[in-house]
Amino acid sequence: MPWGVCERSFVRIIKRDEDEIASIIKGAMLRKKRADETFRNDKYVSFVMEDYYEIIKELLVAYMLKGGLRSKNHQCMISYFLMKNPNYDIEAMLIGQMCFYRNKLNYYGKSVPEIFVLDNYNNFNKIIKLILKLIEDMKK
Repeated sequence: MPWGVCERSFVRIIKRDEDEIASIIKGAMLRKKRADETFRNDKYVSFVMEDYYEIIKELLVAYMLKGGLRSKNHQCMISYFLMKNPNYDIEAMLIGQMCFYRNKLNYYGKSVPEIFVLDNYNNFNKIIKLILKLIEDMKK
């Protein structure tokens, strides 16, 4: 979704709350611990991918909050990430794919292809580290 549409319809300016940001990051890292522990269990592969998507989404929420913005629209969170970091278009595309698979799982009961998770597991973790670094690097 184009950032201009997000700005007009889905994003609002908020007062930055460092405690809320820290709490969201803490919750995301707890979810990551659980996802890491269940990653190698084949029967949970769809839910593991869902967890990694939720981790990334929660970190994008924290990233937007750090920038003084809030959006509940997942596509706008991805657009914000890409607008702020145009060199990370491949990462943004992968997050978009994860969103697509998560929606298929949640709304239609369609399993996530195991190969997608296995091929991208390292990339999921790289994106998580990247967003954490972007949050850390933002001025307080």
